[in-house]
Amino acid sequence: MLFKDVLVDESLKKRLIGLVKENRISHAQLFLAQAGSHAFALAMAYAQYICCEHPGEDDSCGTCPSCAKFAKLSHPDVHIIFPNCTTNEVKKDPDFTQFAAKFRQFVFDHNYHIDINDWLMELGGENKQAYINTRDCAFIVNQNSIKSYEGGYKIYIIWSADRLYRDAAPKLLKTLEEPENKTLFILITENTEKMLSTILSRTQLVKIPKLKTEVIQQQLMKEFGIDEVQAADIATLADGNYNRAMELMNDDSDYKDMLAQVQLILGSMTSLAQPMPNKAEVNFLEVRDCFDSIIARGREYQKNFLAAFIHVLRAMLMQNSHQEAVSKASSMEKDIIERYAKVFSLKNVSQIFDECNRTMYHIERNGNSSLVFTDWYLKVAELIAPRP
Repeated sequence: MLFKDVLVDESLKKRLIGLVKENRISHAQLFLAQAGSHAFALAMAYAQYICCEHPGEDDSCGTCPSCAKFAKLSHPDVHIIFPNCTTNEVKKDPDFTQFAAKFRQFVFDHNYHIDINDWLMELGGENKQAYINTRDCAFIVNQNSIKSYEGGYKIYIIWSADRLYRDAAPKLLKTLEEPENKTLFILITENTEKMLSTILSRTQLVKIPKLKTEVIQQQLMKEFGIDEVQAADIATLADGNYNRAMELMNDDSDYKDMLAQVQLILGSMTSLAQPMPNKAEVNFLEVRDCFDSIIARGREYQKNFLAAFIHVLRAMLMQNSHQEAVSKASSMEKDIIERYAKVFSLKNVSQIFDECNRTMYHIERNGNSSLVFTDWYLKVAELIAPRP
């Protein structure tokens, strides 16, 4: 991966290149990314530049033997560690090495725009919690004592580092603090709150800013050949998330399914919240079927549904605050906002956010999804009920 092909702020690329030129590479760096950013691609471009035999002023040469190995994600001194879980093929004691070939193909298929939810679907483990486990960390510790194959840097790229299993993460502390000479750890995450403070304290933070709308627009035009107006609309709705922009290119995207589910459930909630609810309008049987559909698509989808619900609530707050940004919503989002914005206010929406986050918490910890969603539904309905 060359820097020129990475969708990220140019000043950040220059900063990383400067660290290499000035020989100021910190041995452990934490790439804090925004959702849908090109963080993995940036980490690979950075690693490739470090290992390149003939680096230029602002990029790798792209032609030396080292660069050729990077193009195939097969450099022997670069180890990519990622979340994994048991699957139909790997029924016991999984580790990342068993899925290495599948992960490489996944990266190529998605042109380095990788997302944990897509990876779980690829694994067939969307109903399970994927982690970077103790076996993965043991590999890193053992490998760290071995000299590099090509005499240069050994680089460990830990993707979705927030999924370092709690029992596994402490095994890396000593290695992160006192690695062998010419060793670089790049941890990539979108959520530092889920990481141990002892891991965070041993890394240098590199913040990856949200992609600008103009950058996404230009890339969509280049990659999909769409016109400027359509690209601008999609880029605006994507709000800095290129993965979401690609989903919006697909008429059958998960996000559109989620919005339809949000609309159905909001309609039922607002009917239930009335002093004298109309049973037909509440239509809980259809809501229950909707929950069954959400649950059947896996825990990651369940959390993404709740994130979509929160996104729509925020848009409603902007509507109620007369913010012009709401006009950039999609037509489906606008329909939901216009119907239900009056039901929500600053008085109840913060509590509803708390309920959504609490529900995500229980889903992540393998709570019974049917009970968790039913409880969430009833509590939100109670919060939006008119007060005397």
